[in-house]
Amino acid sequence: MDATGIYTIFSEMIKAVLYASGPILILAVSIGLAIAFFQALTQIQEMTLTFVPKIIAIFVGLLVWTPFMYKVLKNLSDQTFDLITNGAL
Repeated sequence: MDATGIYTIFSEMIKAVLYASGPILILAVSIGLAIAFFQALTQIQEMTLTFVPKIIAIFVGLLVWTPFMYKVLKNLSDQTFDLITNGAL
């Protein structure tokens, strides 16, 4: 295997990780920003107000996005195993 093939495999792995984790990270950041704006506007500085809505949103997001994340990671593993069986790795 040459350097180009290794670079291709690593870039596909990085893309798969970003696609799989991206929706949950975007959800957590957007909920965090909304809560931060709410706290700045109302001057409520309650510590549980920052964690509880984010945790609930992340759990709901995981329920919604788990099939998509499974599909992305399954495609990556299928490609990697195909390369192994074909002798490319």
